[in-house]
Amino acid sequence: MASTEGLVPITRAFLSRFYDKYPFTPLSDDVTQLSSQLLTLSKDLINEIPPTQDESVLAHEADCDPPHKIDENMWKNRENIEEMLFLLERSNWPRLLQQQSTPEDIEIARILGELRIKLQATLQILESFQTKNSENVFGTVMTYMPQDFRGTLIRQQRERSERNKQAEVDVLVNSGGSIRDRYALLWKQQMERRQQLAQLGSAAGVYKTLVKYLVGVPQVLLDFIRQINDDHGPMEEQRERYGPSLYSLTKMGLSIRLFLVLSWSRFEAKKLQKDKVDILVHALNVYTVEMERFIKFIGEVFANSPFFISAKDVGAAEGSEIEEFKEITIPAGKTHEVALTVDSVNSYIAWDFSLTQGKMSVDVGFSVEYTSPSGEVCMILPYRRYESNQGNFCTIMAGHYKLIWDNSYSSFFKKNLRYKVDSIPPVAEPADLIEAEE
Repeated sequence: MASTEGLVPITRAFLSRFYDKYPFTPLSDDVTQLSSQLLTLSKDLINEIPPTQDESVLAHEADCDPPHKIDENMWKNRENIEEMLFLLERSNWPRLLQQQSTPEDIEIARILGELRIKLQATLQILESFQTKNSENVFGTVMTYMPQDFRGTLIRQQRERSERNKQAEVDVLVNSGGSIRDRYALLWKQQMERRQQLAQLGSAAGVYKTLVKYLVGVPQVLLDFIRQINDDHGPMEEQRERYGPSLYSLTKMGLSIRLFLVLSWSRFEAKKLQKDKVDILVHALNVYTVEMERFIKFIGEVFANSPFFISAKDVGAAEGSEIEEFKEITIPAGKTHEVALTVDSVNSYIAWDFSLTQGKMSVDVGFSVEYTSPSGEVCMILPYRRYESNQGNFCTIMAGHYKLIWDNSYSSFFKKNLRYKVDSIPPVAEPADLIEAEE
């Protein structure tokens, strides 16, 4: 576990100086010009043939300002690219275009195939960026977590949480949910992670002490979680610096998608002319090139951005410590018990203990039991003697648990026990920093 002593979360002022080292070369003027041109063409198509309800919704979205958050724009661009790839699949082309009955249609079909390949490459780059960014954040966070069973628990909690989220997405897809529906759910899950983190970071009193002691989250991480996505917090500096370029790309993706949707639904009434095809090709080429350039740039910025800085850099000190192991002596013929009350299923109970007897080799009995509301005792971990042990389990029942160290078999020797016991409720998971961080 890396020490957080003397560290504080990044501040907006610090990020401002840091981002001065990473200026982004402005997007090509073609981005704005082509977006405007495609929106004009789309409005002409709508004026000629009234839009469907879905087309009206998409047209309204294209007219509105993009989302404010960086990560939400990344998700929106993924959605737009997937929607465009869907439209560029041959099976989704207009019926007349699928027949390729004219040389013009044959040429359009060839062009669409090339555009689809370019979009697939951009989508892969974007997906890779999001995955790599998540891994980098997780790795950084874990360096400040205790390198014992608590780190394992955090990983287990995250894996279980992500499996549940993926299962929710699978159910939606299998029930016929659209690409739009899927991305709406993905962003809803993202916001749920962020809300949980805000609640965790703002926790006070007993709960904050519980989180710090049981989960092993340093205070500096809690402060980081609480402030990182504030409207005027550190990430606002990132949005002001790099947001406008990304917002323009989001608008461009929407304008291309809208034009494709309208052109396909009106193809039989108004065939796509070569000059319109040329505009579409130019727009998609500019979009993929500039989107990939932005992803590469912002990936480098994210990879080098600090989470924490020295307190002297901002004139503040971080003075909290994390409570660690307890030490007690178990007399000969006696036991030591720790009782825990678990309010929710899927909580984790964990332990880590060893005997400190110098060079003498000794052991102690250890077991874990559960007492039901009716008073029935159930053995969770059978009795066994250990010199040391580390373990955990996920509870399937709420109620009362008891961890027992037994020295009753010893007639002469006391045992010096060093131990830590954790009960971790299934609340906001610190590892969700991976997904909730921009």
